[in-house]
Amino acid sequence: MQVIALAWWQLGLAALMVVTLAACTYLVRLRLGKALLIAGLRTVAQLTLVGVVLETLFAVGGFIWVALMAMVMLLIAGREVMARQQRRLTGGWAFGIGTLSMFLSSFSVTVLTLTLIIGPEPWYTPQYAIPLLGMLLGNTMTGVALALDRLTSSAWQQRGVIENRLMLGQPWQEAIGDIRREAMRGGMIPIINAMAAAGVVSLPGMMTGQILAGSPPALAVKYQILVMFTITVGTGFGTLVAVLLGSRRLFDERERLRLDRLNAINH
Repeated sequence: MQVIALAWWQLGLAALMVVTLAACTYLVRLRLGKALLIAGLRTVAQLTLVGVVLETLFAVGGFIWVALMAMVMLLIAGREVMARQQRRLTGGWAFGIGTLSMFLSSFSVTVLTLTLIIGPEPWYTPQYAIPLLGMLLGNTMTGVALALDRLTSSAWQQRGVIENRLMLGQPWQEAIGDIRREAMRGGMIPIINAMAAAGVVSLPGMMTGQILAGSPPALAVKYQILVMFTITVGTGFGTLVAVLLGSRRLFDERERLRLDRLNAINH
């Protein structure tokens, strides 16, 4: 099955639909038109640049270059986690906690998947390593961002309840226990919903891409199942680590609630 090549003018038609949507949002005063257009321009620029970088990376295939690309992806994901917080931890802690949790989860799951399951030679072959890590980081980033946002927002809103529990003698882990559990659930619900709806409500992106590229549907299904499982594991562990580290930062060594460690609401 031959892949149908897309010309830039065809992509321009797709872009025209985005422009039409932006115009409609302007007419109904949603104030999203500018954000849509900027996001569309960023999509074109970023993906074009990534395409050039990946072509070069695939041609070189050295471990150092793959590792460098992976670290750049991780740092950008860490910044995005921090940028999505309504109330974020001060002093770069949101960036540090988000980056560390994604590193511990996404990187370890990616390496295990490459070495024990897929088994390319060498194991860091960029054709497999970079797309898999990208999907893991993207989904883990969403889970971590949602979990940390719910954690900090709920701690701020329920500060009176937490402080009353502390005055009653409960340790900080129990005083914020309900909030931590809800934050973890909030971070994991999107990927659980995605697994539950895969193949019934939606065809996941990787499977669709492989089918469009001419791969047999049975092979595409196997890879999609693998990807869904690895994304779920990465998102789950990343969310758990982020919430545990973030909740600890909300208390000092004397187990006092320290909401002064949260920045004001971003508008």
